[in-house]
Amino acid sequence: MKGRVLPLCGLLAAIALVCLVGLGATRVSTPVPEFQTSDRCVACHNGLLTASGADVSIGFAWRASIMANSSRDPYWQGSVRRESIDHPESAGAIEDECATCHMPIPRYNAKVRGELGQVFAHVPFSADDKQGRQAADGVSCSVCHQISTERLGTPASFNGGFVVQAPRSNDERPEYGPFAIEPGHTRIMRSSSEGYRPTEGAHIRQAELCATCHTLITTALGPGGKPIGRLPEQVPFQEWLHSDFKGTRTCQSCHMPAVKEPAPITRVFGTPRDGVARHTFVAANFFMQRMLNKYREALEVAALPHELTAAANDTVRYLESESARLRIESMTVEAGRLDADLVVENLGGHKLPTAYPSRRAWLHVTVRDANGRSVFESGGMNPDGSVQGNDNDADPLKFEPHYTEVQSADQVQIYESIIGDTNGKVTTGLLTGVKYLKDNRLLPAGFDKRTAEADIAVIGNAFDDTDFIGGSDRVRYSVAVGNAPGPFAIDAELVYQPIGHRWANNLKGYSQAPEPRRFTGYYDEMASTSATVLARARR
Repeated sequence: MKGRVLPLCGLLAAIALVCLVGLGATRVSTPVPEFQTSDRCVACHNGLLTASGADVSIGFAWRASIMANSSRDPYWQGSVRRESIDHPESAGAIEDECATCHMPIPRYNAKVRGELGQVFAHVPFSADDKQGRQAADGVSCSVCHQISTERLGTPASFNGGFVVQAPRSNDERPEYGPFAIEPGHTRIMRSSSEGYRPTEGAHIRQAELCATCHTLITTALGPGGKPIGRLPEQVPFQEWLHSDFKGTRTCQSCHMPAVKEPAPITRVFGTPRDGVARHTFVAANFFMQRMLNKYREALEVAALPHELTAAANDTVRYLESESARLRIESMTVEAGRLDADLVVENLGGHKLPTAYPSRRAWLHVTVRDANGRSVFESGGMNPDGSVQGNDNDADPLKFEPHYTEVQSADQVQIYESIIGDTNGKVTTGLLTGVKYLKDNRLLPAGFDKRTAEADIAVIGNAFDDTDFIGGSDRVRYSVAVGNAPGPFAIDAELVYQPIGHRWANNLKGYSQAPEPRRFTGYYDEMASTSATVLARARR
């Protein structure tokens, strides 16, 4: 129970405040801060149990999520520093832009003051400094729950262009949730949070809310910080709009799964409700959750070790059960060659993988003879996180093409996006990239690549591949088995890596700065655990 005493004390304090108000104590009206940090919320939104005894505590689930640790993320910090080194004349603007969704509270407040948001001024975080606490809180409760309906779903809302609802009065700020509000909850929350008013708002469950920070269009910078192009860095919302999932599933319905029984949302007046969403934000970056846990002291992580372990394991289970399917449709052996058709299916509502372009998935295929001896292998992963046969891991200026047929071990079907600069050279610099040289990430069901707008287009050989369609890709493996004895067995895996070897190792060129140096050190120590298997098939 260590680490959970403070929230309980906060709960008792909240109850005491409500009692004082009920007894007629005079409440001083003062201006309310734009945001409160999560410690003001978890007192009432932790310790939540269902009738079956399941713990559905919102605060404990959230603090082990990538949302809560967005500002602690060492890869993000290293990448921001890299961009600032590449474009020193724009360093202030870069920090401001990157803080928008990773350090939203201090950046939003800086914007109100007419200043640029900062990143490294807040790191390491200081518990004695208000802005330090706000920066450490990442995407905190009062960020998402204060976003209004204004501009949602429009281009103006993207790149962190959300609008915080203006208060109705000096001490009453709406904090949105999906349920009808009970009067008792209103009194408690206004007292314990210094004026926040719980307000029913259906938009809290709409994909457009998530799209504000998960649609990022970056502006490439030339000499002197001059804009020279744009890049749709991550656009899962637009991918979803072009899929069969639009109108049937939202971001929240997948990544904030509903509790399967009635559950309370508060400890006080905790009436069980149907459809309570878990605040695990289960998604794709199990590797970062493990890194945060292993280096928790250096990264000033608040979540407890077992919470981060559970969160990473839940992420892997989610990926294994919800992301993809793989099957071997046929296998024939003739004249010393084995031919097999593999079909990989994307089960999600956006590309797989989606969002930040460091992510990739690939097919690892092994053929064994009757004695169990390997006669062919494509896509094996090395201990340093690189993929055998992948041109991009071996040479930063090359990349692996999309294949309709794999014939040799040095050919690997990798589903990824490869960024190019103004000269058409491969880059992992976001503010250097102006286009994609390859994008064959698996499409969601219903995605028509021939009508897709430019920002979500299929790029490269996959566009003309008639077996690369919405929801799936079919790949033929035609490999020499020579005189090896049959029957043969095929083992196939779809492997996923949140931070690819090239994306991590390109930061080593910036080791003069502490943040890239720290992250690459962490990555080297953990590279062998940087990937997981999404789906398997055997024949």
